[in-house]
Amino acid sequence: MARADPSVWVAPIPGVPNRRSPLAFCHLAGRKDVCYRTGCCNCNSDRLSNQLMPLPRKAHAVVFDMDGLILDSEPIYRDAMIAAAGDGGHDLTLGLYLTTVGLPSEATRTVLSEHFGKAFDFDGFWTAASRRFHEMAASQLCLKAGVIELLNVLDDIGLPRAVATSSRREDVQRYLTACGLLDRFQAVVAQGDYARGKPSPDPFLKAAERLGVEPAHCLALEDSYNGIQAASNAGMMTIMVPDLLPATAEMEKLCICVVQDLHQVCALIRV
Repeated sequence: MARADPSVWVAPIPGVPNRRSPLAFCHLAGRKDVCYRTGCCNCNSDRLSNQLMPLPRKAHAVVFDMDGLILDSEPIYRDAMIAAAGDGGHDLTLGLYLTTVGLPSEATRTVLSEHFGKAFDFDGFWTAASRRFHEMAASQLCLKAGVIELLNVLDDIGLPRAVATSSRREDVQRYLTACGLLDRFQAVVAQGDYARGKPSPDPFLKAAERLGVEPAHCLALEDSYNGIQAASNAGMMTIMVPDLLPATAEMEKLCICVVQDLHQVCALIRV
């Protein structure tokens, strides 16, 4: 897949490249002719920002997903998992992989075991895929567009924020620390902090609880279908920032809006 122009950089952090994410889905401008990660869009962010509508109610906190929203990690997970499956003699198609985006590992175990059969060695596959991911992430992992800018805006207006992720806490700490971002979140809700993972609302409800804010007054930022369903079911104002998965009519109904990147969320919060 084509990548964004690597010459466009946003607030580099030592050790972690930070490049502008490609155009995704210009929902707010009424434009749906954008191909994911191709940059083929005739609109521009200034015009889009001018057409952003106010939030339906004042946000008292913001809850972020991590993979595919803060970190540009989903393509790395995709490539690592497909390669690890292939090494084990299994054809993990892109379509099958995409059904697992946003799911915790045990839910992914269920999906893949149902597809490949009970004899599928999920633990061996997961270990191999994780090893590949960490190796690839060392040189390929970067921040999504607008992350630093959005955190700066939230600092300026005094809004607390949390991470609600399906990833393990040690991975959250590892990569957010490497990016210098861990201490910019007041709470982290990771695998093991809730009874049921996405698409259950539990991760987002736990994040709201730890922030001390009612879910209805939280703004949730997500890129996956499972995450959108979880945030919406939690009663949060949900914004989709598409990554590997495009916005669908079903997802649009669950969101207050769909934006192309976190720069537009900055503009939306300022409206």
